[in-house]
Amino acid sequence: MKDIVREKPIKFNIPRRIKGLSDLAYNLWWVWHPEAQRLFKDIDDLLWEDSYHNPIVFLRDVDRARLNAATNDRYFLDQYDRVMREFDRYMKEKDTWFSKTYPDLTDELMAYFSFEFGLHESLMVYAGGLGILSGDHLKEASDLGIPLVAVGFVYTYGYFSQRISEDGWQHADNVPIDFNALPLIRIMDEDGEPVKISIDLPGRKAYARIYELNIGRVKLYLLHTNIPENDPKDRQLTDRLYISDLELRISQEILLGMGGVRALRALGYEPTAWHMNEGHSAFLTLERALEYVKNGKSFDQASKIIKHSNIFTTHTPVPAGNDEFPLWLIDKYFVQVWSDLGLTRDEFISIAKIKQSWGGDAFSMPILALKLSEFRNGVSELHGKVAQEMWRFLWPEKDVDEVPIGYITNGIHTETWLARQMGILFSRYLGSDWSVHLDDPDLWAQIENIPDEELWKVRRHLKRKLVAYIISRGREQWKTTRVHPVQTIASGVLLDPYALTIGFARRFATYKRANLIFRDYDRLLNIVTNARMPVQFIFAGKAHPADEPGKQMIQEVYRAVKDARFGGRLAFLEDYDMNIARYMVQGVDVWLNTPRRPREASGTSGMKAALNGVLNFSVLDGWWREGYNGHNGWAIGDDITRDDDLEKQDEMDALSLYDTLENEIVPMYYEQRSADNLPGEWIAHMKENIRTLAGQFSMRRMVKEYVNQYYHPALLKGIEERNGKEK
Repeated sequence: MKDIVREKPIKFNIPRRIKGLSDLAYNLWWVWHPEAQRLFKDIDDLLWEDSYHNPIVFLRDVDRARLNAATNDRYFLDQYDRVMREFDRYMKEKDTWFSKTYPDLTDELMAYFSFEFGLHESLMVYAGGLGILSGDHLKEASDLGIPLVAVGFVYTYGYFSQRISEDGWQHADNVPIDFNALPLIRIMDEDGEPVKISIDLPGRKAYARIYELNIGRVKLYLLHTNIPENDPKDRQLTDRLYISDLELRISQEILLGMGGVRALRALGYEPTAWHMNEGHSAFLTLERALEYVKNGKSFDQASKIIKHSNIFTTHTPVPAGNDEFPLWLIDKYFVQVWSDLGLTRDEFISIAKIKQSWGGDAFSMPILALKLSEFRNGVSELHGKVAQEMWRFLWPEKDVDEVPIGYITNGIHTETWLARQMGILFSRYLGSDWSVHLDDPDLWAQIENIPDEELWKVRRHLKRKLVAYIISRGREQWKTTRVHPVQTIASGVLLDPYALTIGFARRFATYKRANLIFRDYDRLLNIVTNARMPVQFIFAGKAHPADEPGKQMIQEVYRAVKDARFGGRLAFLEDYDMNIARYMVQGVDVWLNTPRRPREASGTSGMKAALNGVLNFSVLDGWWREGYNGHNGWAIGDDITRDDDLEKQDEMDALSLYDTLENEIVPMYYEQRSADNLPGEWIAHMKENIRTLAGQFSMRRMVKEYVNQYYHPALLKGIEERNGKEK
């Protein structure tokens, strides 16, 4: 193999004294370190906002005079030196949690595959919760020093930009990504040619070049097919996330799974164990099996070997989230693969065959991953049980509670989602090293040390910041002249920074019931327009472009938002992304979540809100079923699933929602005030919320559980596998 050369596409014209800004720009470590972000902001705060917090664009466009001025600012240079020392210490640190816990495994390697990675709003290679979880996973793996390498795609257009028409209909704009505006490092060979891999498709080969993205100490490799070597159709394989065209979709998943393994091999990596984040990458199991079959093993022997070092995480019980392919597609795309594996067609199909509701057969990606992985998990306790029931037919000899699918409840990367002002408060009262111990329950017991008035002051600041952002955004929208005046009102320009504010932001899938709050329209009107105790709602979220019912739900919500009777106290923020998400989870008072139980496998937005002192008001589904204790937020409905009568379930949940709002939430916020106008019981709930949820639902806790329960035994199995191969 030729030597690998890593090439940064842009060489910035930066004064030597602060040339380290270039290194920061090409490593996403800065994303979860506010002091690093402030270096760019302090040079030119307007450009930092205009560049959408993208250091590559910022350094490319910043006026040289501003850079020169920074080199003459003693305060700036002191801050710059502190940040660069911390960055250098972090990157060189050897004494990490993983190295101390598993010193004999530091030379091994985990491979992590995902269709999307939500790392920052300037890098649109994510659609929603699955991607955000993947991105947070990599950040925490870096913090803990886990030897991990990841594989995904960099898309030509990424996920779509959402535009809402005057009548509330979602339009999807595909905006090309400027690769030179991203912190992508080009992987070249010693001859200066891009390193590429290929996959076999019917009658041809499709090629992908490889880019590298640095997330602290973790490397993420992104494949891209819009290159001259490919025919026009194959160039589309990495155009967009979640393509509906079945032939493009199966080709995408072949590229991610089989091509991803080949990419790591081409770069010289030999992972010891492999983690599939959802079933999209399950074809990697076939590529791994092929490697053994080519060396003389039968498929049965190969599959028994590889499954011991494979981990599969399933993220949803919703059928649309579990990819299945018709058998005619499998015949078209895998005839050579089953032949190379030494299998007949029927033997190959049987690996992942599933009976569809209409009676025909299909090839299931989750079943492929489940059968060829020894370690399998859902993403909350309830989802683990749902997954056991859902897939129990694969283990007919076992009782449902013995089906070998466990669970690890999701978490969030604390420092990515924590408001800067809250972080300062934590440092002051929990200790300057609080982030080192953030998964220690004893740490969060000290939340009581924070004076009520200081916590409330920060919460009010964050809400003002959210409303100011929304008004500024609405003003910019108005200036485009492309919107009707009522759309500017709908964007939230009339919001009150001191009214009780409830946020609802997530993917608009029908089971998430974004319209549940409107079930009794007149009752909601009375709640929202109460002059003495007004309530505001902020909505945001996208529906998949092919999800017509989801788009209709957006339209229903948007039409209510435009209703003049609400007086501008309802808002819809279009084009939901990580930037809007941060403002919302940090700035609202209450986080609303109304999924139809038990379809919300976990959910993480409420965890981000809780970390910032926002109280959850949610159905007892996913993570909230584990997090709710009666004093740290509110529950909608009860702990019972009524799949047999969805209409009754919706009616009961809506009644619970309204009753709780009217009788508990609104009075607690407005009426129960002390002499100095502090809502004492509300603040007590906030503190209990942070104390019980911030550490328990952190990515720190989650990734440690993955390492202890799955990565560690999988790595040991992988070492046995490697030693056996060498013998």
